[in-house]
Amino acid sequence: MTHLEQVFKDLKSNLQEMAVLVKNQLNRSRVALLEFDQSMANEVLHTEKRVNAMELQIDKLCENIVALYNPVATDMRMVFAFFKINSHLERMGDYAKNIAYNVLDLEEEYSGSLLERLNMGRMFDIANEMIDENIVALVSGNPESAHSVFEMDIELNSLHKKNLDVIVEEIKQHTDKTKSLIDLASTIRRIERVGDYNTNIAEELIFCFEALVLKHKNNNKSL
Repeated sequence: MTHLEQVFKDLKSNLQEMAVLVKNQLNRSRVALLEFDQSMANEVLHTEKRVNAMELQIDKLCENIVALYNPVATDMRMVFAFFKINSHLERMGDYAKNIAYNVLDLEEEYSGSLLERLNMGRMFDIANEMIDENIVALVSGNPESAHSVFEMDIELNSLHKKNLDVIVEEIKQHTDKTKSLIDLASTIRRIERVGDYNTNIAEELIFCFEALVLKHKNNNKSL
C-alpha cells in the first residue's frame, strides 16, 4: 500500500466515524422527541461540538491530500466527493441539534397518538437506514448500496407531504397549540432534509466510484 493509499484509507475511516456519530445524534434526537426526554436533547447539544470538530479534521485531511500529493483523475474525484460528503454529514448533524432545541422549548410532550399518526418513528428509521446504506457504499467502495437510498427518499418525501397536511388539520382543531405544532412541522421538515442530504451523499459516492454524475439529472422541467 502506497502512502497516498493509506491516507485515503484513513480519510474513509474518519468519514465512516463521522457518519456513525451523526446517526447516533439522530437517534438521540429521536428519543428526545418521542419520549420527551430533555436530558437526551441536552446530550445532543453537548455532542454537537464533537461533530463540528470532526468536520474540521476531515476538511484538513482533504486539503492536505490536495496540497501534498497533487492528486489527479480518480484520486482528485475522490477528494472532492469526500469533501462534499463531510459537509453534508455536518448539516445532518445540525438538523439533529435543531430537533433537540425544539424538544427543549416544549412545555409538554406531544400526544403519543399524534406521533403515531405522523409515523415519526418511521421517518427517523428511514433517515438512519439511508445513512447505513451510504456507509456500506463508502466502506466497500461499491456504490450499489448508495443506489438504494433514492427509493428510501421517495417514501420519506411521501410521509413529509402527508404529515404537513395532518399538522394543518391539527392546528385548525387545536389553535391553543399552534406554536408547538408549527415546531413539530419544522421537525418533520428537518427529517425530510436529512433524507435530501443522504441522497446528496449517495450521488457523491456514485460519482466517486462510478464516475457517473446524477446531479440535476431530473431537473429538466420548465420553471
